[in-house]
Amino acid sequence: MTITQLKYVLAVAEHQNFTIASEHCFVTQPTLSMQIQKLEEALETKIFNRNKKPIQLTDVGKKIVEQAKIIVDESNRINDIVDQQKGYIGGDFKLGIIPTIMPTLLPIFLKSFIKKYPKINLKIEELTTEEIVKKLSDGHIDVAIAATPLENENIKERVLYYEPFIGFVPTEHRLSTLETLDVENLDIDDILLLEDGHCFKDNILNLCNAFGTKTQNFQLHSGSFNTLIKLSKEGLGMTLLPYLQTLDLNNEDKKFLKEFKVPAPAREVSIIYHKSHLKVHLIEALKNLIDGLIRGVIAFNDVKIISPIAQKKGV
Repeated sequence: MTITQLKYVLAVAEHQNFTIASEHCFVTQPTLSMQIQKLEEALETKIFNRNKKPIQLTDVGKKIVEQAKIIVDESNRINDIVDQQKGYIGGDFKLGIIPTIMPTLLPIFLKSFIKKYPKINLKIEELTTEEIVKKLSDGHIDVAIAATPLENENIKERVLYYEPFIGFVPTEHRLSTLETLDVENLDIDDILLLEDGHCFKDNILNLCNAFGTKTQNFQLHSGSFNTLIKLSKEGLGMTLLPYLQTLDLNNEDKKFLKEFKVPAPAREVSIIYHKSHLKVHLIEALKNLIDGLIRGVIAFNDVKIISPIAQKKGV
């Protein structure tokens, strides 16, 4: 039994196809198939049911795959130990960031990070929280930045900052005369929201404790805060923005911003990674750099954290 054979098994288990798995492992399909067959012969058991389309794991194959993940992770940890001992900070490092954080946070740290750690090959993906959790579990990304808490026992969370919600209230809106907003002022029926799949939408729904059907006579599916701002200025409702999103607004649009009374509702933004702690020295380097930079941009402590986890109606 070899680590390579176990990696091939994991690839086939994920893609449910020998050809696709071989492409991801950068070997020929016959080579991959032969190595898996050798492993099955050594174990005297079948890992895959090849008669099913797509290919499926046998009952014992499912248990083998779970153990194979642990073994492969532990083998990768050896490389981490060696790199840390050498003081080497480099190599591939895959980072996922949710869409409502990437545009505002990435410009704050990216240039400094690649300058400070030129030997790191940083690969960044914009992913939803659901995609992030899956890719962390599958080992396809090393670390992510997302709104927390996620209440996932397999995910480690380390807080980077707390980001308050800011109201964007046009002149003709019923709340435009208020100096500061109160959560009790909000009505979910006149708040423009991002499309489903964005955890910031769930933040706001949880804040308003409302999962009822919206009563506007139009439906909006947008992943853009800029779109929400433009529609708000057209008199179609107010919207809520994360604090960092407001920093790049022009002076005219900033006139429509309204803060909440303290403790202000806020989202918790964390660096997250799988409990296996792979590439922990790279994760630590990323967190420390962001910590140092973000303090000069955002410093809110008296806040009330709103969960990004979608809640059931009536709960």
